[in-house]
Amino acid sequence: MEQLIIATKNKGKVKDFRNLFSKYGITIRSLLDLDESIPDIEETGETFEENAALKAETIAERFSLPVLADDSGLEVDALEGRPGIFSARYAGLEKSDQANVDKLLEELKGVPKEERTARFVCVLAVARPGKTTIFKRGTCEGWIAERPIGENGFGYDPVFYPNRLTKTMAELTSEEKNQISHRKNAIVQLDEWLKDL
Repeated sequence: MEQLIIATKNKGKVKDFRNLFSKYGITIRSLLDLDESIPDIEETGETFEENAALKAETIAERFSLPVLADDSGLEVDALEGRPGIFSARYAGLEKSDQANVDKLLEELKGVPKEERTARFVCVLAVARPGKTTIFKRGTCEGWIAERPIGENGFGYDPVFYPNRLTKTMAELTSEEKNQISHRKNAIVQLDEWLKDL
């Protein structure tokens, strides 16, 4: 594998993956680097795996190149795994972090701390023309706070306490967060796969 397209326009994600793949001599390009515009791929899957595969396989087919895509979100046990694959648009299609957090906290009103367990999930899919798509899943276990705390991060970070920490994700520096995040854990597994490859 000499080059790989990362199916994102998020510069932060691209930087993370570039760092990982550079030691293998793999050239990384993102959707920002491609000359033609890629229409948004509708996430119609019912799992993180299905949504990541939809993105990776659609773009791999179009360019005949290997493509890495991810799908991620928050699963809350007391809500039977919601918001799950709908994490980004939990409170509606406008994709408002604040509205999503407000809805989550409203649904957990009165739920005791020991029942507020949750995890961030990240699934990476690597699609290669003519080969079976591979998946790597990373999680970060924790629990949901009763109110938002912290100014860093985005999404549900202000209400998520990682296990064994006394700070929410939004109180951590980006370096601290990157050491324990669901994406980091998925990337570690991808790294193992690349070594074998």
